[in-house]
Amino acid sequence: MAVTIEDLYRSYGVLADAKDDVSQHKDAYQVILDGVKGGPKEKRLAAQFIPKFFSSFPELADAAINAQLDLCEDDDVSIRRQAIKELPRFATGDNILKVADILTQLLQTDDTAEFNQVNVSLISIFKIDAKGTLCGLFSQILQGEDIVRERAIKFLSTKLKTLPEDVMTKEVEEYVFAETKKVLEDVTGEEFVLLMRLVSGLRVLQTVSGRQQLVELVVEQAFLEQALNPADPDTVDRLLQCTRQALPLFSKNVHSTRFVTYFCEHVLPNLSTLTTPVAELDIQLEVLKLLAEMSPFCGDMDKLETNLNILFTKLLEYMPLPPEEVENGEQPASEEPKLQFSYVECLLFSFHQLGKKLPDFLIDKVDAERLKDFKIRLQYFARGLQVYIRQLRVALQGKTGEALKTDENKIKVVALKITNNINVLIKDLFHNPPSFKSAITLSWKPVQKTEAAAVGVKRPSSEDTGSGASLKKQIVPQPRRDARQIYNPPSGKYSSSLGNLNYEQRGGFRGGRGRGFGTRGNRSRGRIY
Repeated sequence: MAVTIEDLYRSYGVLADAKDDVSQHKDAYQVILDGVKGGPKEKRLAAQFIPKFFSSFPELADAAINAQLDLCEDDDVSIRRQAIKELPRFATGDNILKVADILTQLLQTDDTAEFNQVNVSLISIFKIDAKGTLCGLFSQILQGEDIVRERAIKFLSTKLKTLPEDVMTKEVEEYVFAETKKVLEDVTGEEFVLLMRLVSGLRVLQTVSGRQQLVELVVEQAFLEQALNPADPDTVDRLLQCTRQALPLFSKNVHSTRFVTYFCEHVLPNLSTLTTPVAELDIQLEVLKLLAEMSPFCGDMDKLETNLNILFTKLLEYMPLPPEEVENGEQPASEEPKLQFSYVECLLFSFHQLGKKLPDFLIDKVDAERLKDFKIRLQYFARGLQVYIRQLRVALQGKTGEALKTDENKIKVVALKITNNINVLIKDLFHNPPSFKSAITLSWKPVQKTEAAAVGVKRPSSEDTGSGASLKKQIVPQPRRDARQIYNPPSGKYSSSLGNLNYEQRGGFRGGRGRGFGTRGNRSRGRIY
């Protein structure tokens, strides 16, 4: 005989009136459990009554939890939401892991209100037992279905930072870090970014040693011990993503040496053949930007002279010789070389930063003929530079406020930053002996209140050089890339790669499973409550 509304209220009354003797009325509680087999009204009542007296009947604990789970899977979404709302009341003692596991699996719902209720319930049990809740979440991340894994990772990356310190204790944060390292053994690119965001926000890692541990995680994902295959777009993409995740971690105490060394030895020699799966990405400029941002934090390098020579050789490629003049002094028939300012800014800055470590490189390590060739190229580039700086200043003269916010003028402002930066660096290299004292803000980085561009100024903070971050700074996914607009001066020689291009994180890598990024296998196992 089906349980009715009257039966449920009668049984509730018996249990409520029994007070300290409630455990003696097992039959009344069984009636409430049987309410899950009734109609919609009976189910809603059962969803509220079952957890209220749950702790009084330990011998019926499994039956009670299973009854509540039946309601969590009901066809009626309002019943499911009510049952999910009450689930935290079962999270006592050894049941916390089971409840956390259940709620994690329920994240796969497509109903917005139900999904939000699952989030609220998960947060509630976090406050009861954070470590037990995490155990359930990580269990599903490591073994659950792909949709559950994806949403569990997103939950952790967005919600953990909102929890107070009395919930996210040092022990709890250390557990998060340990479990995250297990997950990172097999991740997609998107998962990697979310997990790095998660661990970078842990208070326990806001120290020099903590940041160093985070860098080690990224190094492992980047496969820096392997040679780069420039023809494999996914391998190149992996390196770019890993480098971007490592950038905010570098500082004067946490060095970028391994990444800078890898870029010099494996990336720069293959720069022209690099491929990428990201449409419209200027892969060469992107690589050079990353190298420039890392270079201020490079520590002692084993093969400094060799790597400086590689960087110097690549710089020469982008600094053309002046065209040969014809005998009668007329203009040369061939078109003048294009000056690729965006590339040169990156390469000059990187060379300038590493050159500080070996200031006699251009004097003692480069032969006289090559040095003479370099100075000729520098002089030619500097002359063209002055032309463009004058043109840009004239174009921007008198423009303020709204006038500077047009797309065309924004690009001109960036162009002026690039050319001014190159001008400062070239002046340093023209000194005899070459100087490495000037400091600039890379053109694509936020403008500082004071531009430290004078000779003798101390190296600016990590934010000024465009590489570091404070201990509190968290790794965040890269912003969506704006469509680039290119400024072409009247002469038509300006770099076609001027715009401020932000690399967009586009999800996982294609390829096999195994350590690091890959396409993860389908874990369609069904529910395993």
